[in-house]
Amino acid sequence: MKSHCFAEYRCAYEITSSVISYRWFTPAAEIELCGHGTLATAFILAQFYEPNSNRFVFHTLSGILTVLKKQNLFEMDFPNRLPESFALTQDMVDALGVTPIETYLGRDLMFLLENEDQVRQLTPDFSKLKQLTDGLGVNVTAQGSQFDFVSRSFFPKLNVNKDPVCGSAHCNLIPFWAGRLGKNELVARQASPRGGTLYCRLEGDRVVMGGTAVLYATSELHLDHL
Repeated sequence: MKSHCFAEYRCAYEITSSVISYRWFTPAAEIELCGHGTLATAFILAQFYEPNSNRFVFHTLSGILTVLKKQNLFEMDFPNRLPESFALTQDMVDALGVTPIETYLGRDLMFLLENEDQVRQLTPDFSKLKQLTDGLGVNVTAQGSQFDFVSRSFFPKLNVNKDPVCGSAHCNLIPFWAGRLGKNELVARQASPRGGTLYCRLEGDRVVMGGTAVLYATSELHLDHL
């Protein structure tokens, strides 16, 4: 068993005969899908364990997820999870600190805001977000100027107030914006302070999102005497 920490999440994987069993853990609970952890693990495998491979297949709680390495870009194949329209409540407005123009619910709550400045400048009340009865996380989004759309993600129920770049959120965002903008290839920006750019495609009941990764640190643990 090998494990690596990425941001506020811990990812664990086990390789047996090229089958990669994969799980994700937050500070509060195990989750069924995590994008940046998947990308980071594919990067580690490509760097240190399978340098001649350009395709990595993970068996997860969300089914089989595939990551393709294309030069310095890693493309993740994830499920399409188009959220459904949902009723806005005053508790949601109080928690966000702004009134969204549309509200949706999938695994997470998703709020469409008027413009990207609202997304970038949003300062939600995390204690109130944590008390919302609907949704695991909260995603806010708006159409972008330099990008097709921008977003931010918050998961206080998992003790992760701000998710820097959330792949699972884009399982909702990609089909939503593909339908809204009338195109299946999009460039997205997670507008958090530690954000990132995602190169996205809608492919039927799947979404593809690509991003890059860099090596931050390496370490060795010596456990012989424990």
